[in-house]
Amino acid sequence: MNAEATLPTRLVFIDLETTGANPVIDRITEIGLIEVVDGETTRWSTLVNPERAIPAFIQHLTGIRDDMVDGAPTFAEVAEELRTRLHGKLFIAHNARFDYGFVKNEFKRLGQRFQADVLCTVRLSRKLYPEHHKHNLDSLIVRHGLRADDRHRALADAELIWQFWQQVRVNHPDETFLSAVQLQLKRPALPPHLDAAVLDDLPEAPGVYLIYGEGDLCLYAGKSINLRQRVFAHFAAEVGNSGREHKEMNLSQQVRRLDWHETVGEVGALLLESRLVKQLKPLHNRRLREHPEICAWRLEEIEPGDFRPRLVFAEDVDLGADDDLYGPFNSKREATNTLRKIAEAYKLCPILLGLEKPNKTERPCFAYQVGQCKGACIGKEPRNLHSARLMTALAKMKVKPWPWPGPVGLIERDDFRDVEDVHVLSGWRYLGTAHNQAEIHELLEQGNNIPFDLDTYKLLKTHLGKGKLKVRVL
Repeated sequence: MNAEATLPTRLVFIDLETTGANPVIDRITEIGLIEVVDGETTRWSTLVNPERAIPAFIQHLTGIRDDMVDGAPTFAEVAEELRTRLHGKLFIAHNARFDYGFVKNEFKRLGQRFQADVLCTVRLSRKLYPEHHKHNLDSLIVRHGLRADDRHRALADAELIWQFWQQVRVNHPDETFLSAVQLQLKRPALPPHLDAAVLDDLPEAPGVYLIYGEGDLCLYAGKSINLRQRVFAHFAAEVGNSGREHKEMNLSQQVRRLDWHETVGEVGALLLESRLVKQLKPLHNRRLREHPEICAWRLEEIEPGDFRPRLVFAEDVDLGADDDLYGPFNSKREATNTLRKIAEAYKLCPILLGLEKPNKTERPCFAYQVGQCKGACIGKEPRNLHSARLMTALAKMKVKPWPWPGPVGLIERDDFRDVEDVHVLSGWRYLGTAHNQAEIHELLEQGNNIPFDLDTYKLLKTHLGKGKLKVRVL
C-alpha cells in the first residue's frame, strides 16, 4: 500500500428503495443519504415517483405505497440536486453495485453520465470480519448493535451504513482500515504530468483511448468496452518482474495528455482503434500497424489441369471482390513461408509451387529426394492430381468474397441509451461510422479512396460471421 495514502474525507452514505432488483427495468422510489464532509454531516431524503406501479410485495417490504409516491417528484426533477450532493464524494452503500447501478441508469435515462468512486460495505465487512459468513445489513445490526429505527426505508438504512462505518473505523488500526478501503478503490497513482481531472472525466463506456507524450507524440492507442477501467489499469501497474509491468510503468512516466473517443459498442471500438493506429502510428503499438505488402496467392492454370500459385498484391487486385484468392498475408515473406509449410505438410512439389528453381537436367526437386514430394516434378504424379491436392491444402485460406452486391451498414445499437452507430462497409473495407443519412452518403462518396486493410478484413469476417449485429444494405 502507498505509505502516503489517506482516507477520503468527502463521503456519502446512500441507500435506495426501488420497484425491483433490475436497474435497467425497475425504478427508484426513495433516496436517502448522509453526506460527511470533513466530519460535518448532512442528511437528505426524498420519495421519488417511479412513474409505474410498485409491486405489492415491495410495498409490503418497504411500506412505500403507490399513493405515497403519486405526488412525489420524478427522478428527473431531483436529478440536479442529487448530482450536486454526490459530486466529488466517495459513494458508500451496502451492496453498492445495486445502488450505484440504479443511480447510473436513472441518469442515463436522462441522457446524462454519472460516475463516482464506489465503496461497498458488504465487501468491507467481509475483509475486516472474515470469520463471519453473513454480511447483510440485518446481520450487521445484530453483530454490531446498530440502531435500526425504520428498517427498509432509505434514510434509515443509510444511517445504519454510517453507524457501521464509524464502528469499524474505531475498532481497527488505521493501517488495517485504510488497507481495506484502498483495496476496493484501487485508484492508480497518477502519472506525474497528467491532470487528475482528466481521469475523473473518463467514461465507463466502450471506445478508444489515446495516450500522448512530450511534443504531443502519440504513444499508445487502445480500445476497451470500459474506457475508465482500462485506462486506470494502465496506471495501476506496480514495479515487478514481468515485461508488461515495466512497459506500463514506462508508459506512465511518459504520458502528458490523454484523449478518448466513445463508441456505441465493441465493434466500433475495434474498427476505430485499427484506423487510428494506422493514422497516428503510436510508438508503443506493435500490432495493427500498416502492412504495405498485403498480398494473396492466386491459382493460375498453366496447362489444362495444371494450376500454379502466383503471388498478387492488394494494389493490383481487389481483395474484397475477387473469388480466387488465398490468404491474405501481411507480406511476401509471410505468404512464402506459409506456402512452404503447406508444401511440407501435403508433400507438394516446391518446384511447381515456385519455391525452388527448376534444374536444367530435369532432375527431381530436393524434396522428392528426401521423400517429401510425390514426384509431380518428374511426371510420377499427374499434374492434375497435384493441383487437386494443392487446392485442398489452400481451401481453408480462401479469401471470402464480399457477400453483398455493394456497401452495407453494420448496425451497432444501445437500446437503453437509444443510440446507434452505422459502420459503413464496402468490400471488407471500413469507410467510417455514421449517425444519419447525410453522413452515410458522405462516407460512400469517399469510399473509393479507402485501401484494403488486413486487420479490418479479419475483424469484420469474425463479427459478421457471428450474426449478432444487424446489416442494412445501403
